[in-house]
Amino acid sequence: MTILIIGITAIISLLAFQNKVLFDKMKFNAWEIHHRKEWHRFISYGLIHADWIHLLVNMFVMYSFGKIVEEIFQYNFQYKGYIYFFLLYAGGIAFSTIWDFGKHKDDIYYNAVGASGAVSAVVFSSIILFPSGKIFLFMIPVGIPAPIFGLLYLIYSAYMAKKGTSNIGHSAHFWGAVFGIIFTIAVKPEFLTRFIEQLL
Repeated sequence: MTILIIGITAIISLLAFQNKVLFDKMKFNAWEIHHRKEWHRFISYGLIHADWIHLLVNMFVMYSFGKIVEEIFQYNFQYKGYIYFFLLYAGGIAFSTIWDFGKHKDDIYYNAVGASGAVSAVVFSSIILFPSGKIFLFMIPVGIPAPIFGLLYLIYSAYMAKKGTSNIGHSAHFWGAVFGIIFTIAVKPEFLTRFIEQLL
Protein backbone atom coordinates (compact mmCIF):
# COMPACT_ATOMS: atom_id res chain seq x y z
CA MET A 1 0.00 0.00 0.00
CA THR A 2 2.84 2.41 0.83
CA ILE A 3 4.51 1.81 -2.52
CA LEU A 4 1.17 2.10 -4.34
CA ILE A 5 0.42 5.46 -2.70
CA ILE A 6 3.91 6.74 -3.53
CA GLY A 7 3.60 5.56 -7.13
CA ILE A 8 0.19 7.16 -7.70
CA THR A 9 1.24 10.41 -6.04
CA ALA A 10 4.46 10.58 -8.06
CA ILE A 11 2.69 9.96 -11.38
CA ILE A 12 -0.06 12.54 -10.77
CA SER A 13 2.45 15.09 -9.46
CA LEU A 14 4.59 14.65 -12.57
CA LEU A 15 1.55 15.12 -14.79
CA ALA A 16 0.57 18.26 -12.88
CA PHE A 17 4.11 19.66 -13.23
CA GLN A 18 3.51 19.71 -16.98
CA ASN A 19 -0.16 20.71 -16.96
CA LYS A 20 -1.10 23.93 -15.18
CA VAL A 21 -4.81 23.41 -15.84
CA LEU A 22 -4.70 20.05 -14.06
CA PHE A 23 -2.62 21.57 -11.23
CA ASP A 24 -5.12 24.41 -10.74
CA LYS A 25 -8.09 22.02 -10.71
CA MET A 26 -6.51 19.82 -8.03
CA LYS A 27 -4.89 22.30 -5.64
CA PHE A 28 -6.52 23.10 -2.31
CA ASN A 29 -8.39 26.38 -2.52
CA ALA A 30 -10.84 27.00 0.32
CA TRP A 31 -12.71 29.66 -1.66
CA GLU A 32 -13.36 27.26 -4.54
CA ILE A 33 -14.55 24.59 -2.10
CA HIS A 34 -16.82 26.94 -0.16
CA HIS A 35 -18.29 28.98 -2.99
CA ARG A 36 -18.24 26.47 -5.85
CA LYS A 37 -18.61 23.25 -3.82
CA GLU A 38 -15.51 21.66 -5.36
CA TRP A 39 -15.19 19.15 -2.54
CA HIS A 40 -12.66 16.99 -4.40
CA ARG A 41 -10.01 19.57 -3.51
CA PHE A 42 -10.00 18.29 0.09
CA ILE A 43 -8.27 15.17 -1.29
CA SER A 44 -6.85 15.99 -4.72
CA TYR A 45 -4.39 18.58 -3.42
CA GLY A 46 -2.51 15.79 -1.63
CA LEU A 47 -1.69 14.14 -4.95
CA ILE A 48 0.20 17.11 -6.40
CA HIS A 49 3.29 19.00 -5.24
CA ALA A 50 4.91 22.39 -5.73
CA ASP A 51 8.15 21.05 -7.20
CA TRP A 52 10.52 18.07 -7.36
CA ILE A 53 12.05 18.67 -3.94
CA HIS A 54 8.63 18.93 -2.30
CA LEU A 55 7.59 15.65 -3.90
CA LEU A 56 10.83 13.79 -3.13
CA VAL A 57 10.95 14.85 0.53
CA ASN A 58 7.34 13.89 1.18
CA MET A 59 7.64 10.55 -0.57
CA PHE A 60 10.96 9.72 1.11
CA VAL A 61 9.44 10.33 4.55
CA MET A 62 6.34 8.39 3.53
CA TYR A 63 8.47 5.42 2.47
CA SER A 64 10.56 5.57 5.66
CA PHE A 65 7.63 5.53 8.06
CA GLY A 66 4.80 4.09 5.98
CA LYS A 67 6.27 0.59 5.85
CA ILE A 68 6.51 0.46 9.66
CA VAL A 69 2.89 1.50 10.18
CA GLU A 70 1.63 -0.72 7.37
CA GLU A 71 3.37 -3.81 8.76
CA ILE A 72 2.09 -3.24 12.30
CA PHE A 73 -1.45 -2.68 10.99
CA GLN A 74 -1.26 -5.89 8.95
CA TYR A 75 0.03 -7.84 11.95
CA ASN A 76 -2.82 -6.60 14.17
CA PHE A 77 -5.70 -6.47 11.68
CA GLN A 78 -4.67 -8.87 8.84
CA TYR A 79 -6.31 -7.78 5.56
CA LYS A 80 -8.17 -4.95 7.33
CA GLY A 81 -4.76 -3.44 7.98
CA TYR A 82 -4.63 -2.27 4.36
CA ILE A 83 -7.99 -0.53 4.76
CA TYR A 84 -6.97 1.14 8.01
CA PHE A 85 -3.68 2.28 6.51
CA PHE A 86 -5.46 3.81 3.53
CA LEU A 87 -7.95 5.56 5.83
CA LEU A 88 -5.07 6.88 7.94
CA TYR A 89 -3.43 8.41 4.87
CA ALA A 90 -6.56 9.69 3.14
CA GLY A 91 -7.98 10.96 6.42
CA GLY A 92 -4.73 12.78 7.09
CA ILE A 93 -5.05 14.57 3.74
CA ALA A 94 -8.63 15.70 4.38
CA PHE A 95 -8.44 16.42 8.12
CA SER A 96 -5.24 18.45 7.92
CA THR A 97 -6.93 21.17 5.83
CA ILE A 98 -10.08 21.65 7.91
CA TRP A 99 -8.50 24.46 9.94
CA ASP A 100 -7.27 26.24 6.82
CA PHE A 101 -10.64 25.78 5.16
CA GLY A 102 -12.39 27.59 8.00
CA LYS A 103 -9.76 30.31 8.05
CA HIS A 104 -9.45 30.92 4.31
CA LYS A 105 -12.87 30.03 2.86
CA ASP A 106 -13.37 33.63 1.70
CA ASP A 107 -9.79 34.13 0.50
CA ILE A 108 -9.63 33.30 -3.19
CA TYR A 109 -5.84 33.65 -3.23
CA TYR A 110 -5.02 31.02 -0.61
CA ASN A 111 -3.78 27.74 -2.13
CA ALA A 112 -2.04 24.63 -0.82
CA VAL A 113 -0.60 21.47 -2.34
CA GLY A 114 1.26 18.41 -1.14
CA ALA A 115 0.87 15.29 0.96
CA SER A 116 2.54 16.75 4.05
CA GLY A 117 -0.57 16.46 6.23
CA ALA A 118 -1.03 12.81 5.34
CA VAL A 119 2.67 12.09 5.81
CA SER A 120 2.51 13.75 9.24
CA ALA A 121 -0.39 11.44 10.11
CA VAL A 122 1.71 8.41 9.17
CA VAL A 123 4.78 9.65 11.06
CA PHE A 124 2.80 10.24 14.25
CA SER A 125 1.01 6.94 13.90
CA SER A 126 4.47 5.33 13.84
CA ILE A 127 5.40 7.22 17.02
CA ILE A 128 2.35 5.79 18.82
CA LEU A 129 3.03 2.29 17.48
CA PHE A 130 6.80 2.32 17.98
CA PRO A 131 7.73 4.90 20.64
CA SER A 132 11.12 3.32 21.29
CA GLY A 133 12.25 4.24 17.79
CA LYS A 134 14.53 7.15 16.94
CA ILE A 135 14.16 9.73 14.21
CA PHE A 136 17.18 10.96 12.29
CA LEU A 137 17.16 14.41 10.74
CA PHE A 138 19.46 15.79 8.06
CA MET A 139 22.75 17.10 9.44
CA ILE A 140 22.11 15.66 12.92
CA PRO A 141 24.28 12.55 13.49
CA VAL A 142 22.32 11.17 16.46
CA GLY A 143 18.76 9.89 16.54
CA ILE A 144 16.08 11.80 18.44
CA PRO A 145 13.75 9.59 20.54
CA ALA A 146 10.46 9.48 18.63
CA PRO A 147 8.19 10.83 21.42
CA ILE A 148 10.52 13.79 22.03
CA PHE A 149 10.68 14.54 18.32
CA GLY A 150 6.89 14.33 18.14
CA LEU A 151 6.39 16.78 21.00
CA LEU A 152 8.92 19.27 19.60
CA TYR A 153 7.40 18.93 16.13
CA LEU A 154 3.89 19.71 17.42
CA ILE A 155 5.09 22.73 19.38
CA TYR A 156 7.09 24.04 16.43
CA SER A 157 4.25 23.51 13.93
CA ALA A 158 1.68 25.20 16.21
CA TYR A 159 4.02 28.16 16.78
CA MET A 160 4.85 28.62 13.10
CA ALA A 161 1.20 28.24 12.07
CA LYS A 162 0.23 30.98 14.53
CA LYS A 163 3.10 33.16 13.36
CA GLY A 164 2.10 32.69 9.72
CA THR A 165 5.25 34.09 8.16
CA SER A 166 6.19 31.28 5.75
CA ASN A 167 4.62 29.53 2.77
CA ILE A 168 4.93 26.13 4.47
CA GLY A 169 1.63 24.59 5.61
CA HIS A 170 2.50 24.30 9.29
CA SER A 171 -1.15 24.03 10.34
CA ALA A 172 -1.60 21.10 7.94
CA HIS A 173 1.45 19.44 9.50
CA PHE A 174 0.02 19.98 12.98
CA TRP A 175 -3.51 18.76 12.28
CA GLY A 176 -2.26 15.85 10.18
CA ALA A 177 -0.14 14.76 13.14
CA VAL A 178 -3.12 15.11 15.50
CA PHE A 179 -5.25 13.01 13.16
CA GLY A 180 -2.56 10.31 13.00
CA ILE A 181 -2.50 10.05 16.79
CA ILE A 182 -6.30 10.01 17.20
CA PHE A 183 -6.92 7.55 14.35
CA THR A 184 -4.26 5.09 15.51
CA ILE A 185 -5.63 5.01 19.05
CA ALA A 186 -9.23 4.84 17.79
CA VAL A 187 -8.69 1.71 15.66
CA LYS A 188 -7.17 -0.10 18.64
CA PRO A 189 -7.10 1.62 22.07
CA GLU A 190 -4.58 -1.00 23.20
CA PHE A 191 -2.00 0.89 21.11
CA LEU A 192 -2.17 3.74 23.64
CA THR A 193 -1.66 1.32 26.53
CA ARG A 194 1.40 -0.15 24.82
CA PHE A 195 2.72 3.32 24.06
CA ILE A 196 2.52 4.33 27.74
CA GLU A 197 4.04 1.03 28.88
CA GLN A 198 7.00 1.45 26.53
CA LEU A 199 7.56 5.01 27.69
CA LEU A 200 7.65 3.84 31.30
